[in-house]
Amino acid sequence: MYDTILLAYDGSRETRTALREGAELARYCGARVHLLSIVAMPLGIAAGEAFNAGIVIENEIACYRAILDEGLAKIRAKGLQADGQIVSGDPIEQIVRQARELDADLVVLGHVARRGLARWWHSSVGASLLDELDCSVLVAMRHPDEEIAEAEEKRT
Repeated sequence: MYDTILLAYDGSRETRTALREGAELARYCGARVHLLSIVAMPLGIAAGEAFNAGIVIENEIACYRAILDEGLAKIRAKGLQADGQIVSGDPIEQIVRQARELDADLVVLGHVARRGLARWWHSSVGASLLDELDCSVLVAMRHPDEEIAEAEEKRT
């Protein structure tokens, strides 16, 4: 069914849900997992590069490296093959680029619920990806029992 699964992961509650669901699906299918962490460069940092913002960027990448390593350890602890990568830029562009390079069969994302003006103001990464990707997309939804799953995961 799926041979290569791309998981977008930033360590947030929503992407931890996506990691759990994507890992379970990968185990079921015998798929290879690729974890992708995306450092979105704010305009202020990009413009400030001339004023030695490199230290800020290096610190940001170090934080993402720790998050990526944590996610890879969780996947490998489930007995799965996994690799990972940190990229910078627009999340939609980076996910599409990586999915095409890997010839991914499935992209797994976490869902961030937005309400009111926030929903209107921000575009949905998941919805935008549907128009761009050549593969299936799984948007993992956080369920009320996720707190229990996270607590059990921390004990193991």
